[in-house]
Amino acid sequence: MIPNASYTVAARGGYHAALLRSGVLRMEHRNRPKNGMPDEFPSNADGDSQTSIAIARAIFDQIQTEATLGGRLAGQISGSKFEQITRSFVQETFTTLKALRPGKWDFNPKKRAIFRFEQYHHLAELSEVAAKNPEIAVLLGSDYVITPDVLVVREAEPDEIINPGELIVDDTVALRSSLRQRNNALPILHASISCKWTLRSDRAQNARSEALNLIRNRKGRLPHIAVVTGEPLPSRLASLALGTGDLDCVYHFALTELITGVQNLGIEDSANLVKIMVDGKRLKDISDLPLDLAV
Repeated sequence: MIPNASYTVAARGGYHAALLRSGVLRMEHRNRPKNGMPDEFPSNADGDSQTSIAIARAIFDQIQTEATLGGRLAGQISGSKFEQITRSFVQETFTTLKALRPGKWDFNPKKRAIFRFEQYHHLAELSEVAAKNPEIAVLLGSDYVITPDVLVVREAEPDEIINPGELIVDDTVALRSSLRQRNNALPILHASISCKWTLRSDRAQNARSEALNLIRNRKGRLPHIAVVTGEPLPSRLASLALGTGDLDCVYHFALTELITGVQNLGIEDSANLVKIMVDGKRLKDISDLPLDLAV
């Protein structure tokens, strides 16, 4: 760690260290060599793409100098671990911003379906109707049944918290505000974060579908909607990051290292594409996420 570095620098380094310790980020060894392809490559690389391997290796070398070889974790296992590590990072960093975002927060509610939160509670009635009527279930589909990877949830506040030193609200006003506990007993969904270690599967686009459903089905304030990924290929990042109207932003687990990597490799197209996404505020670093959630 850099001497006298900020808390966020340390937290970001800890995030990378956790990915390495867990085996989510590691060097893999190819059992059957492929002509012209490296036998060793980072776990977030596409083993069939020279460019993906080169960029992933450039990122890996900046994060970890001593490579530990090992086999690829099963997709479900690596995805679950990436989700857990990202949740811990978000919780640890966001809770340090109490001066910017006071309140009572939950980052790992036991029941994560969105209809359990204030803006989407009306969807619970749809679920009940669909459960009792198979024909209606077919018509409704299941797109509204969303369980985000990482949630940031705020509890409604009692009047004694809202009125700490003076009478801000009383029995005659603010009778419908969801932040006021006397009006609302349900937690408020503040952020929905999708975690995609890589973007090589069509399932990565599910994050966009989930975002659109969060937008369409809400009653009240729209939560932050973000994606965190370890994908090294800028072209695949662009498939999710470019465009507006659904996701707030895509956050890369090591954007600084990605930018340096494509520049040092001299991959001009990739460097230009990363610049477009960064300048267009569509791609940010994981260290930007906590402060963005405080907005």
